[in-house]
Amino acid sequence: MQAIQASDNSKDLVLSTELPPFLVADLINCPTLPSLPSVAINILKIARTEHPSVNEYANAIERDPALTMRIITLANSAFFSRSHTKVYACQEAAARLGLDTTLAAVMSFSLLQNRGIDVHYQRVWMRSIIASLAARHLAVYLCPDMTGPVFTAALLQDIGIMALRATYPKESNNLYTEIALSHRQLSESEQRLFGCDHSQVGAWLAAKWGVPTPLAQRICDSHGEYDITTPDKLCVQLSGPIADAWLSSHPAQSLVAVVREFETYQSAQTISLRQLLENIQEQLPALADMLQMTAPPLQNNESLLAEAQQLLFQQTLQLKARLDTHQVELASLRQRQDELEERSRTDVLTGLANRSWLEEQMHKRFVLCQQQSRIMSVVFIDLDHFKKLNDQYGHQMGDNVLQKFGKTLQSLVRDGDLAGRWGGEEFLVVLPDEDAQSAQVFAKRIAQRLEKTPMAHDDQDPIHVSVSIGIACLDDGGFGSADELIDAADKSMYFIKHTGRGGIAVYGDRGATVTPIND
Repeated sequence: MQAIQASDNSKDLVLSTELPPFLVADLINCPTLPSLPSVAINILKIARTEHPSVNEYANAIERDPALTMRIITLANSAFFSRSHTKVYACQEAAARLGLDTTLAAVMSFSLLQNRGIDVHYQRVWMRSIIASLAARHLAVYLCPDMTGPVFTAALLQDIGIMALRATYPKESNNLYTEIALSHRQLSESEQRLFGCDHSQVGAWLAAKWGVPTPLAQRICDSHGEYDITTPDKLCVQLSGPIADAWLSSHPAQSLVAVVREFETYQSAQTISLRQLLENIQEQLPALADMLQMTAPPLQNNESLLAEAQQLLFQQTLQLKARLDTHQVELASLRQRQDELEERSRTDVLTGLANRSWLEEQMHKRFVLCQQQSRIMSVVFIDLDHFKKLNDQYGHQMGDNVLQKFGKTLQSLVRDGDLAGRWGGEEFLVVLPDEDAQSAQVFAKRIAQRLEKTPMAHDDQDPIHVSVSIGIACLDDGGFGSADELIDAADKSMYFIKHTGRGGIAVYGDRGATVTPIND
Protein backbone atom coordinates (compact mmCIF):
# COMPACT_ATOMS: atom_id res chain seq x y z
CA MET A 1 0.00 0.00 0.00
CA GLN A 2 1.26 3.47 -0.81
CA ALA A 3 0.48 6.66 1.08
CA ILE A 4 0.06 9.95 -0.78
CA GLN A 5 2.03 13.11 -0.21
CA ALA A 6 0.65 16.48 -1.19
CA SER A 7 1.86 20.01 -0.72
CA ASP A 8 -0.27 22.46 1.22
CA ASN A 9 0.82 25.96 2.28
CA SER A 10 4.44 25.08 1.52
CA LYS A 11 4.42 22.21 4.02
CA ASP A 12 4.60 18.49 3.18
CA LEU A 13 1.51 16.74 4.50
CA VAL A 14 0.61 13.09 4.15
CA LEU A 15 -2.88 12.34 2.92
CA SER A 16 -4.35 9.54 5.03
CA THR A 17 -5.30 7.18 2.23
CA GLU A 18 -3.48 4.24 0.71
CA LEU A 19 -3.77 2.54 -2.65
CA PRO A 20 -2.51 -0.92 -3.65
CA PRO A 21 0.91 -0.65 -5.35
CA PHE A 22 -0.34 -2.29 -8.57
CA LEU A 23 -3.10 0.32 -8.85
CA VAL A 24 -0.72 3.23 -8.33
CA ALA A 25 1.59 1.84 -11.04
CA ASP A 26 -1.30 1.39 -13.48
CA LEU A 27 -2.66 4.88 -12.81
CA ILE A 28 0.73 6.51 -13.33
CA ASN A 29 1.30 4.59 -16.58
CA CYS A 30 -2.18 5.33 -17.95
CA PRO A 31 -1.77 7.57 -21.04
CA THR A 32 -5.37 8.80 -20.84
CA LEU A 33 -5.42 9.62 -17.13
CA PRO A 34 -7.52 12.79 -16.68
CA SER A 35 -5.42 15.95 -16.57
CA LEU A 36 -6.09 19.64 -16.10
CA PRO A 37 -5.44 22.51 -18.53
CA SER A 38 -2.77 25.04 -17.67
CA VAL A 39 -5.24 27.60 -16.30
CA ALA A 40 -6.60 25.08 -13.77
CA ILE A 41 -3.05 24.08 -12.81
CA ASN A 42 -2.17 27.73 -12.22
CA ILE A 43 -5.27 28.19 -10.03
CA LEU A 44 -4.21 25.16 -7.96
CA LYS A 45 -0.73 26.60 -7.52
CA ILE A 46 -2.26 29.81 -6.23
CA ALA A 47 -4.57 27.83 -3.91
CA ARG A 48 -1.53 26.19 -2.31
CA THR A 49 0.14 29.49 -1.44
CA GLU A 50 -0.10 30.83 2.09
CA HIS A 51 -2.50 33.70 1.29
CA PRO A 52 -4.25 33.20 -2.08
CA SER A 53 -6.26 36.20 -3.25
CA VAL A 54 -9.29 36.85 -5.44
CA ASN A 55 -7.16 39.06 -7.67
CA GLU A 56 -4.65 36.25 -8.30
CA TYR A 57 -7.47 33.83 -9.15
CA ALA A 58 -9.03 36.34 -11.56
CA ASN A 59 -5.73 37.07 -13.33
CA ALA A 60 -5.15 33.35 -13.90
CA ILE A 61 -8.71 32.69 -15.11
CA GLU A 62 -8.74 35.64 -17.53
CA ARG A 63 -6.07 33.91 -19.62
CA ASP A 64 -8.90 31.68 -20.84
CA PRO A 65 -11.72 33.91 -22.22
CA ALA A 66 -14.25 31.04 -22.47
CA LEU A 67 -13.61 30.01 -18.87
CA THR A 68 -13.85 33.64 -17.78
CA MET A 69 -17.31 34.00 -19.30
CA ARG A 70 -18.53 30.80 -17.64
CA ILE A 71 -17.26 31.93 -14.22
CA ILE A 72 -19.03 35.31 -14.64
CA THR A 73 -22.23 33.59 -15.76
CA LEU A 74 -22.07 31.28 -12.76
CA ALA A 75 -21.61 34.21 -10.39
CA ASN A 76 -24.71 35.90 -11.90
CA SER A 77 -26.83 32.74 -11.56
CA ALA A 78 -29.64 32.54 -9.02
CA PHE A 79 -27.61 30.10 -7.00
CA PHE A 80 -24.90 32.61 -6.14
CA SER A 81 -26.42 36.03 -6.78
CA ARG A 82 -28.33 37.40 -3.77
CA SER A 83 -29.09 40.69 -5.47
CA HIS A 84 -30.16 41.87 -8.90
CA THR A 85 -26.74 43.46 -9.42
CA LYS A 86 -24.82 41.73 -12.18
CA VAL A 87 -21.07 41.40 -12.26
CA TYR A 88 -19.11 41.83 -15.46
CA ALA A 89 -15.50 41.30 -14.40
CA CYS A 90 -13.79 38.07 -13.46
CA GLN A 91 -12.46 39.57 -10.21
CA GLU A 92 -15.99 40.52 -9.13
CA ALA A 93 -17.24 37.05 -10.07
CA ALA A 94 -14.50 35.31 -8.07
CA ALA A 95 -15.21 37.56 -5.09
CA ARG A 96 -18.91 36.66 -5.20
CA LEU A 97 -18.28 32.94 -5.59
CA GLY A 98 -15.51 32.74 -3.01
CA LEU A 99 -12.14 31.09 -3.52
CA ASP A 100 -13.25 27.52 -2.82
CA THR A 101 -16.25 27.67 -5.15
CA THR A 102 -14.18 29.38 -7.83
CA LEU A 103 -11.64 26.57 -7.56
CA ALA A 104 -14.43 23.97 -7.81
CA ALA A 105 -15.94 25.72 -10.81
CA VAL A 106 -12.62 25.98 -12.65
CA MET A 107 -11.86 22.29 -12.09
CA SER A 108 -15.41 21.24 -13.01
CA PHE A 109 -15.49 23.27 -16.23
CA SER A 110 -12.07 21.90 -17.12
CA LEU A 111 -12.94 18.27 -16.44
CA LEU A 112 -16.31 18.43 -18.21
CA GLN A 113 -14.85 19.58 -21.52
CA ASN A 114 -15.60 17.16 -24.38
CA ARG A 115 -17.43 14.70 -22.11
CA GLY A 116 -20.98 15.35 -23.27
CA ILE A 117 -21.32 12.17 -25.36
CA ASP A 118 -20.86 9.79 -22.40
CA VAL A 119 -24.24 9.19 -20.75
CA HIS A 120 -22.80 7.54 -17.66
CA TYR A 121 -20.16 10.25 -17.33
CA GLN A 122 -22.96 12.83 -17.28
CA ARG A 123 -24.84 10.79 -14.65
CA VAL A 124 -21.76 10.72 -12.42
CA TRP A 125 -21.32 14.46 -12.72
CA MET A 126 -25.02 15.12 -12.19
CA ARG A 127 -24.74 13.14 -8.94
CA SER A 128 -21.82 15.35 -7.92
CA ILE A 129 -23.70 18.55 -8.81
CA ILE A 130 -26.75 17.54 -6.78
CA ALA A 131 -24.49 16.42 -3.92
CA SER A 132 -22.67 19.77 -3.94
CA LEU A 133 -25.99 21.63 -3.66
CA ALA A 134 -27.11 19.36 -0.82
CA ALA A 135 -23.77 19.63 0.99
CA ARG A 136 -23.77 23.43 0.75
CA HIS A 137 -27.32 23.62 2.16
CA LEU A 138 -26.37 21.32 5.05
CA ALA A 139 -23.22 23.32 5.75
CA VAL A 140 -25.24 26.53 6.11
CA TYR A 141 -26.83 24.96 9.21
CA LEU A 142 -24.07 22.68 10.53
CA CYS A 143 -20.84 24.58 9.74
CA PRO A 144 -21.56 27.99 8.12
CA ASP A 145 -17.90 28.97 7.88
CA MET A 146 -17.14 25.86 5.79
CA THR A 147 -19.76 26.15 3.04
CA GLY A 148 -17.12 26.79 0.34
CA PRO A 149 -14.82 23.84 1.13
CA VAL A 150 -17.83 21.56 1.63
CA PHE A 151 -19.34 22.56 -1.74
CA THR A 152 -16.00 21.94 -3.48
CA ALA A 153 -15.40 18.54 -1.89
CA ALA A 154 -18.93 17.35 -2.66
CA LEU A 155 -18.63 18.47 -6.28
CA LEU A 156 -15.33 16.60 -6.75
CA GLN A 157 -16.11 13.51 -4.64
CA ASP A 158 -16.54 11.17 -7.65
CA ILE A 159 -13.58 12.24 -9.80
CA GLY A 160 -11.92 8.92 -9.01
CA ILE A 161 -14.38 7.24 -11.37
CA MET A 162 -12.76 9.13 -14.25
CA ALA A 163 -9.32 7.77 -13.33
CA LEU A 164 -10.56 4.18 -12.95
CA ARG A 165 -12.48 4.33 -16.23
CA ALA A 166 -9.43 5.62 -18.07
CA THR A 167 -7.08 3.05 -16.49
CA TYR A 168 -9.35 -0.01 -16.63
CA PRO A 169 -11.77 0.58 -19.54
CA LYS A 170 -12.86 -3.06 -19.86
CA GLU A 171 -13.59 -3.63 -16.17
CA SER A 172 -15.13 -0.18 -15.81
CA ASN A 173 -17.43 -0.68 -18.78
CA ASN A 174 -19.07 -3.60 -16.97
CA LEU A 175 -19.02 -1.90 -13.57
CA TYR A 176 -20.08 1.68 -14.22
CA THR A 177 -22.79 0.96 -16.77
CA GLU A 178 -24.69 -1.16 -14.22
CA ILE A 179 -27.27 1.50 -13.40
CA ALA A 180 -29.07 -0.81 -10.97
CA LEU A 181 -26.14 -0.67 -8.57
CA SER A 182 -26.49 1.71 -5.66
CA HIS A 183 -23.51 3.91 -4.93
CA ARG A 184 -22.68 1.83 -1.84
CA GLN A 185 -22.80 -1.35 -3.94
CA LEU A 186 -20.60 0.38 -6.51
CA SER A 187 -17.98 1.13 -3.84
CA GLU A 188 -18.10 -2.48 -2.64
CA SER A 189 -17.59 -3.75 -6.19
CA GLU A 190 -14.63 -1.38 -6.62
CA GLN A 191 -13.11 -2.71 -3.40
CA ARG A 192 -13.29 -6.24 -4.76
CA LEU A 193 -11.84 -5.27 -8.16
CA PHE A 194 -9.22 -2.67 -7.23
CA GLY A 195 -8.62 -3.04 -3.49
CA CYS A 196 -10.08 0.43 -2.83
CA ASP A 197 -12.99 2.57 -3.99
CA HIS A 198 -13.17 5.63 -6.24
CA SER A 199 -13.14 8.11 -3.33
CA GLN A 200 -9.61 6.98 -2.45
CA VAL A 201 -8.56 7.05 -6.11
CA GLY A 202 -10.14 10.50 -6.42
CA ALA A 203 -8.09 11.75 -3.48
CA TRP A 204 -4.96 10.31 -5.10
CA LEU A 205 -5.79 12.01 -8.40
CA ALA A 206 -6.55 15.32 -6.69
CA ALA A 207 -3.25 15.15 -4.79
CA LYS A 208 -1.44 14.39 -8.06
CA TRP A 209 -2.97 17.50 -9.59
CA GLY A 210 -1.78 19.46 -6.57
CA VAL A 211 -5.03 20.34 -4.82
CA PRO A 212 -4.68 21.47 -1.20
CA THR A 213 -4.41 18.46 1.11
CA PRO A 214 -7.55 19.28 3.17
CA LEU A 215 -9.64 19.16 -0.02
CA ALA A 216 -8.06 15.87 -1.12
CA GLN A 217 -8.74 14.43 2.35
CA ARG A 218 -12.42 15.45 2.19
CA ILE A 219 -12.71 13.67 -1.16
CA CYS A 220 -11.12 10.60 0.41
CA ASP A 221 -13.52 10.65 3.37
CA SER A 222 -16.64 11.38 1.30
CA HIS A 223 -17.75 7.74 1.11
CA GLY A 224 -16.63 6.62 4.57
CA GLU A 225 -18.58 5.94 7.73
CA TYR A 226 -20.56 8.97 8.89
CA ASP A 227 -18.48 11.16 11.18
CA ILE A 228 -20.84 13.08 13.44
CA THR A 229 -17.90 14.66 15.27
CA THR A 230 -16.80 16.60 12.17
CA PRO A 231 -19.73 18.60 10.70
CA ASP A 232 -18.01 19.54 7.42
CA LYS A 233 -17.12 15.90 6.76
CA LEU A 234 -20.65 14.79 7.67
CA CYS A 235 -22.15 17.30 5.21
CA VAL A 236 -20.18 15.77 2.34
CA GLN A 237 -20.92 12.21 3.47
CA LEU A 238 -24.69 12.87 3.68
CA SER A 239 -24.77 14.66 0.34
CA GLY A 240 -24.05 11.52 -1.71
CA PRO A 241 -27.10 9.51 -0.51
CA ILE A 242 -29.29 12.59 -1.06
CA ALA A 243 -28.08 12.79 -4.66
CA ASP A 244 -28.60 9.04 -5.10
CA ALA A 245 -32.20 9.39 -3.92
CA TRP A 246 -32.76 12.32 -6.27
CA LEU A 247 -31.52 10.34 -9.28
CA SER A 248 -33.14 7.05 -8.30
CA SER A 249 -35.88 5.50 -10.42
CA HIS A 250 -37.71 5.04 -7.09
CA PRO A 251 -36.84 8.31 -5.31
CA ALA A 252 -39.31 7.95 -2.43
CA GLN A 253 -37.99 4.53 -1.54
CA SER A 254 -34.38 5.75 -1.73
CA LEU A 255 -35.26 8.83 0.30
CA VAL A 256 -36.33 6.64 3.22
CA ALA A 257 -32.67 5.94 4.02
CA VAL A 258 -31.96 9.69 3.99
CA VAL A 259 -34.89 10.39 6.33
CA ARG A 260 -33.63 7.70 8.68
CA GLU A 261 -30.12 9.21 8.67
CA PHE A 262 -31.53 12.65 9.49
CA GLU A 263 -33.46 11.16 12.40
CA THR A 264 -30.31 9.43 13.64
CA TYR A 265 -28.05 12.47 13.91
CA GLN A 266 -29.21 15.06 16.38
CA SER A 267 -27.38 17.86 14.61
CA ALA A 268 -29.25 17.11 11.36
CA GLN A 269 -32.68 16.84 12.98
CA THR A 270 -33.07 20.63 12.97
CA ILE A 271 -32.68 20.77 9.18
CA SER A 272 -35.85 20.62 7.11
CA LEU A 273 -35.43 17.93 4.49
CA ARG A 274 -38.27 19.54 2.57
CA GLN A 275 -36.41 22.86 2.38
CA LEU A 276 -33.23 21.05 1.35
CA LEU A 277 -35.01 19.33 -1.56
CA GLU A 278 -36.67 22.58 -2.59
CA ASN A 279 -33.30 24.32 -2.54
CA ILE A 280 -31.80 21.65 -4.80
CA GLN A 281 -34.77 21.86 -7.17
CA GLU A 282 -34.51 25.65 -7.33
CA GLN A 283 -30.75 25.81 -7.91
CA LEU A 284 -30.09 22.67 -9.96
CA PRO A 285 -31.23 23.86 -13.41
CA ALA A 286 -29.01 26.95 -13.35
CA LEU A 287 -25.94 25.12 -12.03
CA ALA A 288 -26.42 22.24 -14.48
CA ASP A 289 -26.77 24.73 -17.34
CA MET A 290 -23.56 26.48 -16.30
CA LEU A 291 -21.81 23.12 -16.56
CA GLN A 292 -23.53 22.47 -19.92
CA MET A 293 -25.49 19.50 -18.61
CA THR A 294 -29.17 18.62 -18.70
CA ALA A 295 -30.83 18.60 -15.28
CA PRO A 296 -33.23 15.74 -14.49
CA PRO A 297 -36.98 16.50 -14.54
CA LEU A 298 -38.40 18.43 -11.59
CA GLN A 299 -40.23 16.50 -8.90
CA ASN A 300 -43.07 17.21 -6.49
CA ASN A 301 -41.02 17.30 -3.30
CA GLU A 302 -44.02 17.53 -0.99
CA SER A 303 -45.65 14.35 -2.30
CA LEU A 304 -42.23 12.71 -2.56
CA LEU A 305 -41.52 13.33 1.13
CA ALA A 306 -45.02 12.25 2.11
CA GLU A 307 -44.55 8.99 0.23
CA ALA A 308 -41.11 8.52 1.82
CA GLN A 309 -42.56 9.10 5.30
CA GLN A 310 -45.33 6.58 4.61
CA LEU A 311 -42.78 4.03 3.40
CA LEU A 312 -40.67 4.71 6.49
CA PHE A 313 -43.73 4.15 8.69
CA GLN A 314 -44.49 0.89 6.91
CA GLN A 315 -40.88 -0.24 7.21
CA THR A 316 -40.92 0.64 10.90
CA LEU A 317 -44.05 -1.46 11.42
CA GLN A 318 -42.51 -4.34 9.47
CA LEU A 319 -39.29 -4.00 11.42
CA LYS A 320 -41.22 -4.03 14.70
CA ALA A 321 -43.16 -7.10 13.59
CA ARG A 322 -39.92 -8.86 12.64
CA LEU A 323 -38.36 -7.75 15.92
CA ASP A 324 -41.33 -9.12 17.87
CA THR A 325 -41.06 -12.39 15.96
CA HIS A 326 -37.34 -12.53 16.63
CA GLN A 327 -37.93 -11.85 20.32
CA VAL A 328 -40.43 -14.73 20.50
CA GLU A 329 -38.01 -16.98 18.63
CA LEU A 330 -35.15 -15.87 20.87
CA ALA A 331 -37.20 -16.55 24.01
CA SER A 332 -38.10 -19.98 22.62
CA LEU A 333 -34.46 -20.69 21.82
CA ARG A 334 -33.39 -19.58 25.29
CA GLN A 335 -36.04 -21.78 26.87
CA ARG A 336 -34.92 -24.67 24.69
CA GLN A 337 -31.30 -24.00 25.62
CA ASP A 338 -32.21 -23.89 29.30
CA GLU A 339 -34.09 -27.16 28.94
CA LEU A 340 -31.19 -28.80 27.12
CA GLU A 341 -28.74 -27.48 29.69
CA GLU A 342 -30.93 -28.73 32.51
CA ARG A 343 -31.25 -32.14 30.85
CA SER A 344 -27.49 -32.29 30.38
CA ARG A 345 -27.13 -31.85 34.15
CA THR A 346 -29.98 -34.13 35.24
CA ASP A 347 -30.33 -37.85 35.74
CA VAL A 348 -33.37 -38.83 33.67
CA LEU A 349 -34.72 -41.48 36.05
CA THR A 350 -34.48 -39.69 39.42
CA GLY A 351 -34.55 -36.01 38.43
CA LEU A 352 -31.41 -35.41 40.53
CA ALA A 353 -28.06 -34.16 39.25
CA ASN A 354 -26.18 -36.66 37.09
CA ARG A 355 -22.64 -37.83 37.73
CA SER A 356 -20.91 -35.47 35.28
CA TRP A 357 -22.59 -32.45 36.86
CA LEU A 358 -21.76 -33.72 40.35
CA GLU A 359 -18.09 -34.10 39.42
CA GLU A 360 -17.93 -30.65 37.80
CA GLN A 361 -19.57 -28.97 40.79
CA MET A 362 -17.43 -30.90 43.28
CA HIS A 363 -14.23 -29.69 41.62
CA LYS A 364 -15.43 -26.07 41.56
CA ARG A 365 -16.63 -26.13 45.16
CA PHE A 366 -13.46 -27.83 46.36
CA VAL A 367 -11.32 -25.06 44.83
CA LEU A 368 -13.63 -22.40 46.30
CA CYS A 369 -13.34 -23.93 49.77
CA GLN A 370 -9.55 -23.90 49.52
CA GLN A 371 -9.47 -20.29 48.33
CA GLN A 372 -11.89 -19.03 50.98
CA SER A 373 -10.92 -21.39 53.85
CA ARG A 374 -14.38 -22.92 54.00
CA ILE A 375 -15.51 -26.47 54.77
CA MET A 376 -17.65 -28.95 52.89
CA SER A 377 -18.97 -32.47 53.58
CA VAL A 378 -19.84 -35.25 51.16
CA VAL A 379 -22.49 -37.88 51.91
CA PHE A 380 -22.20 -41.08 49.85
CA ILE A 381 -25.36 -43.26 49.88
CA ASP A 382 -25.94 -46.81 48.65
CA LEU A 383 -29.35 -48.55 48.66
CA ASP A 384 -28.92 -51.90 50.46
CA HIS A 385 -29.71 -55.21 48.72
CA PHE A 386 -30.82 -53.44 45.55
CA LYS A 387 -29.81 -56.34 43.29
CA LYS A 388 -31.93 -58.71 45.37
CA LEU A 389 -34.87 -56.29 45.08
CA ASN A 390 -34.52 -56.24 41.28
CA ASP A 391 -34.32 -60.04 41.17
CA GLN A 392 -37.38 -60.45 43.38
CA TYR A 393 -39.69 -57.75 42.00
CA GLY A 394 -38.24 -56.94 38.55
CA HIS A 395 -36.38 -53.98 37.09
CA GLN A 396 -39.52 -51.86 36.73
CA MET A 397 -40.01 -52.04 40.49
CA GLY A 398 -36.33 -51.21 40.94
CA ASP A 399 -36.75 -48.09 38.80
CA ASN A 400 -39.80 -47.09 40.84
CA VAL A 401 -37.74 -47.39 44.03
CA LEU A 402 -34.94 -45.23 42.58
CA GLN A 403 -37.46 -42.58 41.48
CA LYS A 404 -39.13 -42.51 44.88
CA PHE A 405 -35.80 -42.34 46.68
CA GLY A 406 -34.69 -39.47 44.42
CA LYS A 407 -37.78 -37.45 45.37
CA THR A 408 -37.29 -38.32 49.05
CA LEU A 409 -33.65 -37.21 48.94
CA GLN A 410 -34.51 -33.97 47.13
CA SER A 411 -37.10 -33.15 49.82
CA LEU A 412 -34.44 -33.40 52.54
CA VAL A 413 -31.72 -31.15 51.07
CA ARG A 414 -31.55 -27.38 51.58
CA ASP A 415 -31.04 -24.61 49.04
CA GLY A 416 -27.37 -24.64 48.18
CA ASP A 417 -26.96 -28.39 48.76
CA LEU A 418 -26.51 -30.61 45.73
CA ALA A 419 -27.97 -34.10 45.52
CA GLY A 420 -27.32 -36.42 42.60
CA ARG A 421 -27.18 -39.97 41.35
CA TRP A 422 -23.61 -41.24 41.20
CA GLY A 423 -24.55 -44.38 39.32
CA GLY A 424 -26.82 -47.42 39.68
CA GLU A 425 -28.19 -47.37 43.23
CA GLU A 426 -25.47 -44.99 44.53
CA PHE A 427 -26.17 -41.35 45.37
CA LEU A 428 -24.04 -38.39 46.44
CA VAL A 429 -24.99 -35.28 48.41
CA VAL A 430 -22.72 -32.23 48.69
CA LEU A 431 -23.22 -30.15 51.84
CA PRO A 432 -21.35 -26.82 51.65
CA ASP A 433 -20.24 -25.20 54.93
CA GLU A 434 -21.23 -28.32 56.94
CA ASP A 435 -18.87 -30.32 59.17
CA ALA A 436 -19.01 -34.07 59.72
CA GLN A 437 -21.31 -33.77 62.72
CA SER A 438 -23.92 -31.79 60.73
CA ALA A 439 -23.58 -34.26 57.85
CA GLN A 440 -24.33 -37.12 60.31
CA VAL A 441 -27.53 -35.37 61.38
CA PHE A 442 -28.55 -35.11 57.73
CA ALA A 443 -27.69 -38.79 57.11
CA LYS A 444 -29.77 -39.89 60.10
CA ARG A 445 -32.77 -37.99 58.72
CA ILE A 446 -32.45 -39.98 55.49
CA ALA A 447 -32.28 -43.30 57.28
CA GLN A 448 -35.15 -42.45 59.61
CA ARG A 449 -37.34 -41.26 56.72
CA LEU A 450 -36.73 -44.57 54.95
CA GLU A 451 -37.76 -46.50 58.04
CA LYS A 452 -41.12 -44.72 58.06
CA THR A 453 -41.74 -44.32 54.33
CA PRO A 454 -41.96 -47.24 51.87
CA MET A 455 -40.23 -46.67 48.54
CA ALA A 456 -42.73 -48.83 46.63
CA HIS A 457 -45.61 -51.29 47.06
CA ASP A 458 -46.08 -54.85 45.87
CA ASP A 459 -49.84 -55.04 45.56
CA GLN A 460 -50.74 -53.70 48.99
CA ASP A 461 -47.48 -54.72 50.70
CA PRO A 462 -45.05 -51.84 51.40
CA ILE A 463 -41.44 -52.19 50.28
CA HIS A 464 -38.93 -50.51 52.59
CA VAL A 465 -35.24 -50.11 51.81
CA SER A 466 -32.29 -49.32 54.03
CA VAL A 467 -29.13 -47.44 53.12
CA SER A 468 -25.41 -47.58 53.83
CA ILE A 469 -23.99 -44.06 54.19
CA GLY A 470 -20.41 -42.83 54.19
CA ILE A 471 -19.42 -39.29 55.18
CA ALA A 472 -16.23 -37.35 54.56
CA CYS A 473 -15.55 -33.75 55.60
CA LEU A 474 -12.91 -31.56 54.01
CA ASP A 475 -11.44 -30.70 57.42
CA ASP A 476 -10.92 -34.32 58.47
CA GLY A 477 -8.44 -35.77 56.02
CA GLY A 478 -6.02 -33.30 54.42
CA PHE A 479 -7.55 -33.99 51.02
CA GLY A 480 -5.68 -32.75 47.95
CA SER A 481 -8.57 -32.89 45.49
CA ALA A 482 -12.32 -33.33 45.18
CA ASP A 483 -11.76 -36.88 43.93
CA GLU A 484 -9.94 -37.78 47.15
CA LEU A 485 -12.81 -36.38 49.22
CA ILE A 486 -15.39 -38.40 47.25
CA ASP A 487 -13.23 -41.51 47.50
CA ALA A 488 -13.03 -41.13 51.30
CA ALA A 489 -16.84 -40.93 51.57
CA ASP A 490 -17.12 -43.93 49.24
CA LYS A 491 -14.72 -46.00 51.38
CA SER A 492 -16.67 -45.09 54.51
CA MET A 493 -19.88 -46.26 52.81
CA TYR A 494 -18.27 -49.58 51.85
CA PHE A 495 -17.10 -50.02 55.46
CA ILE A 496 -20.79 -50.07 56.46
CA LYS A 497 -21.72 -52.46 53.65
CA HIS A 498 -19.01 -54.89 54.75
CA THR A 499 -20.08 -54.74 58.41
CA GLY A 500 -23.77 -55.46 58.01
CA ARG A 501 -25.30 -52.54 56.04
CA GLY A 502 -27.93 -50.11 57.28
CA GLY A 503 -25.62 -47.65 59.06
CA ILE A 504 -23.52 -44.46 58.86
CA ALA A 505 -19.74 -44.20 58.88
CA VAL A 506 -17.63 -41.03 59.10
CA TYR A 507 -14.16 -40.91 57.57
CA GLY A 508 -11.40 -39.70 59.92
CA ASP A 509 -7.69 -39.91 60.64
CA ARG A 510 -8.22 -43.30 62.27
CA GLY A 511 -10.44 -44.64 59.52
CA ALA A 512 -14.23 -44.87 59.43
CA THR A 513 -16.26 -44.37 62.61
CA VAL A 514 -19.70 -45.96 62.78
CA THR A 515 -22.58 -43.83 64.07
CA PRO A 516 -25.82 -45.51 65.28
CA ILE A 517 -28.80 -44.28 63.28
CA ASN A 518 -31.17 -43.97 66.23
CA ASP A 519 -28.87 -41.96 68.52
